[in-house]
Parts: sequence; structure tokens; C-alpha cells
Amino acid sequence: MTPTNDLPNTNDPFDLNRFSRAQEKIYPKVLEELRKGRKESHWMWFIFPQIEGLGRSATAKFYAIKSLEEAAAYLNHPVLGQRLLQCSESLLNIHQKSASAIFGFPDEWKLRSCMTLFATIAEEDSVFARVLANYFNGQTDQRTMEILNREPQGRE
Repeated sequence: MTPTNDLPNTNDPFDLNRFSRAQEKIYPKVLEELRKGRKESHWMWFIFPQIEGLGRSATAKFYAIKSLEEAAAYLNHPVLGQRLLQCSESLLNIHQKSASAIFGFPDEWKLRSCMTLFATIAEEDSVFARVLANYFNGQTDQRTMEILNREPQGRE
């Protein structure tokens, strides 16, 4: 990689393109797996991203959302935001299955973390809040909330 490739892109200051690149070829399979109610392949990090500070693997760190500002940019992105909404809505169409049955361990935790992150910045009755209500009795992820509450820009 040349040094100029390391400079931030002013059109993509959060490098959201890293998610677009990862989702490009696998997204149809993601939807298929969600429709079947069982995650079978490896895509959790870039479909349902978490706040930075939770995942320990290099992949988890690479796809971690670093701030509420980045989460808002992700949600407002014309492709990534719509895909996150679509995948989250798909979860609400799966009946009589737990998050554990759909995702397995530890991906059920990653889902809860992701939904907590995006519920924090979305409207009160967002799809993210509904997923939390449906799969986690409305309980947010405590570790995600602790990290978000430490953010310098704070929360209202």
C-alpha cells in the first residue's frame, strides 16, 4: 500500500467502503441465510457491526464502528444503511427461534451489541429496538452502553 492510500478519503472519512467491499459478493447469501433462520457462513462483523472495544480478533477490530458519528454515517449510507435495515427487518420475520438458534455463540452477542449501537442513534421504535425487544427482552448490551457512555461527544 502506498502512503497516499493511507490518507483519509474526504468523501468517506470513516472508510465505510470497507463494509461495502466485504458485503459485495456475500450479501445475497446473507439474506438467504436470514430467510432460512440460520446463519451458516462468516459475515457477522460487516453486516451487523459493533462498537469498537468489544471484539478482539483482527477482523472484529477492522470492522468495528469507532464512534456514534461513524454509526450515524453507516446508518445514513444509501447502501449500508438500507442493508442493515433489511437484515434487521428479516430477523423480525423469523418466528419461534432465539437469537442463539439463528446465530449461535458468540454471534448472538454481536447481534445484541449491534442492535444496541444503532438503537441508540435511531428513532425510539426503530427496527433495532424491535429486534432487541423480540430477541433480548428489550435489554440493551451493557458493554456497548458502557463504551458509548464513555464517548467524548456523549449522549443526549
